[in-house]
Order: sequence, then structure tokens, then C-alpha cells
Amino acid sequence: MLRNLATALLQHEHIETTVPRAKELRPYVEHLITAAKNAGAEGTTAPQALHARRLVGRDIADKDVLKKLFDTLAPRFNGRPGGYVRILRAGYRRGDSAEIALVELVGSEYSVKKAADAKAKKAAKGESKGIGDRIKATAERLRGRKANEEEGGSMHEHTKAAKQPGTRARHTGRSGKGG
Repeated sequence: MLRNLATALLQHEHIETTVPRAKELRPYVEHLITAAKNAGAEGTTAPQALHARRLVGRDIADKDVLKKLFDTLAPRFNGRPGGYVRILRAGYRRGDSAEIALVELVGSEYSVKKAADAKAKKAAKGESKGIGDRIKATAERLRGRKANEEEGGSMHEHTKAAKQPGTRARHTGRSGKGG
């Protein structure tokens, strides 16, 4: 479990998990970052760097994440003596009331505005929407139609006939009624 959490944290640079898991994850990930940082330090020979990469590779199975750790993250924390991981308490989970924490690498703070901008950019590109986005779009479209009808905007012909006094709307359903 810790290996999977560590891989996800190093890949995405922030994850959401329970507080006890976050407390166990912090020293585990900090040890991995320290080993990667020491492998790239000045005066380290090639065999020492290879050994450090193999040691960290035992815990991080994803080669892309391992490459990111040694090439991107370790140099970023080069001047920092420790404390690479931050734990922020984020409330309680709805289903079982477990306390939730946001775990993030220092220097890669999660920004709600950046996430919203990225989502808007993705939508602008015309990428496929998920089922939730399609339902929301349909609901907005229906709400817009209702608001338009209340303001006296355009309505369908059968709706207009039903609204006018003295007329009967024509129903063409399968119930056998109508005319």
C-alpha cells in the first residue's frame, strides 16, 4: 500500500488519503527523496548513483515515476535539508467519517484555480466529457429552456396550443387518447 501511495504521490505531486496513511507515507517518501537527492550530489560516483537508483527502484516500480524522481524532484529539493512532504487535513469522508488529508510535495502546492483553468482548457479543446459533465450540461440546457418559457420566449407548437384558452392540445401518444 505504501509503495502505491508513494508512486501516486511522486507522479501527481499531491494525493488525498486518510490521515493515518498520510502519517505513515511521509517518512517513507522523504527517505526515497533523500536517497535520490544523495545519488545526484556532488562527489557521488557512478556506481553509488546506480546503487541508489536500484534501491529506490525496489519501492517505485514505475520507470517514468523513477525517472521523474531522479531527474526532476531530487534536484528541486537539492538545497532543502528535509521536510519534502506536507500533510493538510481536509475534513471527513462522507461514507465512514474517516479523517481525510491532502498530501503534497513542498513546492508543488495544489491550486484550485490552476485545476479549474486546466479543466476549462481541456473542455475548449473539445475532449470528450464524462457522464457527470454531460448530465450537468443537459440539466443546464433544460433549466435554460424553462427560464425562456417563463419569460415568454419561444415554445413548441403543442405547448402554445395547450396554453391558449379555449383550445385543446393534440396528444399523439400511444395511450389511445387524443385526437
